[in-house]
Amino acid sequence: MKKNKIDTVCVHEGQLKDLQHQGVISPLYMSTAYAFDAVDEKRYPRYFNTPNQVGLAQKIAALEGAEQGLIFGSGMAAVSTALLSHLRSGDHVVLQLDLYGGTTNLIVEEFNKFGIEYSFTTGLLASDFETQIQPNTKVIYLESPSNPLMKIVDLKAIGALAKKRNLISMIDNTFASPINQNPIAFGIDIVIHSATKYLGGHSDILAGAVVGSEKQMDVVFQMAKNLGGNLSDYTVWLLERSIKTLSLRVRAQNENAMLLATFLLEKPSIDAVYYPGLKSHSDHELAKQQMHGFGGMLSFELNTSHDLDLFQKALKLIVPAMSLAGVESTLTIPSKTSHALLSEEDRVIQGIQNNLIRFSTGIEHIDDLKDDINEALKKSKK
Repeated sequence: MKKNKIDTVCVHEGQLKDLQHQGVISPLYMSTAYAFDAVDEKRYPRYFNTPNQVGLAQKIAALEGAEQGLIFGSGMAAVSTALLSHLRSGDHVVLQLDLYGGTTNLIVEEFNKFGIEYSFTTGLLASDFETQIQPNTKVIYLESPSNPLMKIVDLKAIGALAKKRNLISMIDNTFASPINQNPIAFGIDIVIHSATKYLGGHSDILAGAVVGSEKQMDVVFQMAKNLGGNLSDYTVWLLERSIKTLSLRVRAQNENAMLLATFLLEKPSIDAVYYPGLKSHSDHELAKQQMHGFGGMLSFELNTSHDLDLFQKALKLIVPAMSLAGVESTLTIPSKTSHALLSEEDRVIQGIQNNLIRFSTGIEHIDDLKDDINEALKKSKK
């Protein structure tokens, strides 16, 4: 059977058929109570098997080249369930140092309670991960591009390392989205998304997703049904609708981000720009090998000759806001938001300066974005 291109998968895969009225979009099944007798499958929302849940999971799994998937109530519900389903008391997990702050908080604040041991890498090479592996290691966890400095990890090398050592490899693929990167093709076992971000794409949905092989997802399901992190069917329906335009949105954001990164790189007011699409980025060549596009996320350091608070307040079009990946351009200060719970010392170790701005590029006209930044730079000059 012919395999459809990813643009077509976004629109058609996992869509439910309206057999009664022949509508062109998925019908919405709002029921939380289904028959249990004389049925092929006993359906229950907490078991992730309502019609809309199943259809959406199928769509996201297809986008990532996975066999199965589950949809969760948030990105952190997806992260925590994926990790806890594969780890037990006495087990050990190796994690990339550069992770979303919420994931780091989960590990540092909660894993000791479960008797789960962990180690963070000191670098991003496969050898950095391998040196942290212990006899009781069960999982390798990574994020690429990383939040907030857009560092790139060699997925093929990590996938091969995990298989050599009989470990499960997991990746947070949120920043890339399935349009720009498909880690399973490089040997990664489990792919996680904060579907709040690019999959939702309109800053109005909170959700998460985990995809992998049928065997691996059965393990995740056994934990997921007990933790109860499922998503309501109405939000499931909204998310399935949003993914129909995923490829169009992400490609527009890719284009804008590349233009914006180049623009910022030439600004004396900007000390550094972090974007894997730039040739100056340390991981540019690796990004070219494993990404189809360089993404809509970038970060930059504002020169100390500018007032950071005034810069934010002077923006008229770009919105200072938490979260990311909507159709509107937003920015945030990692030291005050996503990584605020880390100590300043830990942030410095990761290269996260107080003047670092994480920028989520929207789909506005690039000239309008440039003008907005230029005006804010003028008004924030000390």
